[in-house]
Amino acid sequence: MNDFLLRPVIPDDAPALAGIYGYYVENTAVSFEYIPPTADEFRGRITHTLQKYPYIAAVNGERIIGYTYAREFVGRAACNHCVEVTVYVAHDCRRSGAGRALYEEMERLLKGMGIRNIYASIAYADDEDEYLTHDSARFHTRMDYAQVARFHQCGYKFGRWYDLIWVEKFIGAHD
Repeated sequence: MNDFLLRPVIPDDAPALAGIYGYYVENTAVSFEYIPPTADEFRGRITHTLQKYPYIAAVNGERIIGYTYAREFVGRAACNHCVEVTVYVAHDCRRSGAGRALYEEMERLLKGMGIRNIYASIAYADDEDEYLTHDSARFHTRMDYAQVARFHQCGYKFGRWYDLIWVEKFIGAHD
C-alpha cells in the first residue's frame, strides 16, 4: 500500500494517536492497559517523550494511520545507548507497510543519536485467541529483532493470563 508519508508527531496529534491506541486497549491484549488514555493524557505522554526521543507518525492524507516512539530503557546512565520502542498502526491499516516504514525511520534517527540497542516488549501467548495474535512477534522477527526474555503469566486481561516477551536489535557498533 505505502500510501502515506512520515512526519514528526506534535502534541496536537494526541486525539488521533489516542484513537489508534484506544482500539488496542479496549479490544486486544496487545496493550496491558485497561482504560484508554484521554487525548489530554496522550498529549502529556507525547510532550514528555519529545523532550528526549523521536516520535513519528505515518500520515495518509490528513489521517494519522500509525505512530512510533522511543523511550528510556532501564533509566540508568550505563544504559543511555539503549531505548525501548513502540509502534501502533490503525487497526484497519495493518499490513500497509506503515509499521515497517515507521520502525526503519525510527532506527535511522536513533542511530544518529548514538543509540546502539533497541528493545521492544510484546504481549504473547502460546495459543492465539480473539484478543491476541502472534502478529507483533512475527513483525519484530521480520524486522530482525531477537527474543531475549519471556515473562510468564505477568499480564491479566479479559479474564486470562498473558506472557510478555522482550526482543532486542543492535543498530550500532559496540566500540
